[in-house]
Amino acid sequence: MSNRGALVYVVDDDTSAREGVAGLIRSTGIITETFASGEEFLAAPRSNMPSCLVLDVNLPGISGLDVQQELARSGQQVPIIFLTGYGDIPTTVRAVKAGATDFLTKPVDDEALLRAIRRCFTSDVEEQTRSGRSGASN
Repeated sequence: MSNRGALVYVVDDDTSAREGVAGLIRSTGIITETFASGEEFLAAPRSNMPSCLVLDVNLPGISGLDVQQELARSGQQVPIIFLTGYGDIPTTVRAVKAGATDFLTKPVDDEALLRAIRRCFTSDVEEQTRSGRSGASN
């Protein structure tokens, strides 16, 4: 995967899960920022470069689904890949209907996650082109 100038945000309250996912993504050369909570992520500034969000569903405080809803409410468009150790059909349906790119279970298959990230970057670059947002140039 060659996505220089791309960014993946990883939000998970489990340190080992968060750092494992971030390490996998960084090993492909993609810039990664990590957050331990939904509140921490929502408070952080966003980059204009192509990006996606790998988001745990079950977070303390504001849940992953609440983060998704808040991003939509504020008009921030970032493709979302949900990760969960406790997935169920109603949660999956809710996330996908609200625009999630993918919904994966933990422990996540490395290749499945990387494929989902590639799909996110494709959709984010297309959205940036349509909306006139500028991404990082190479």
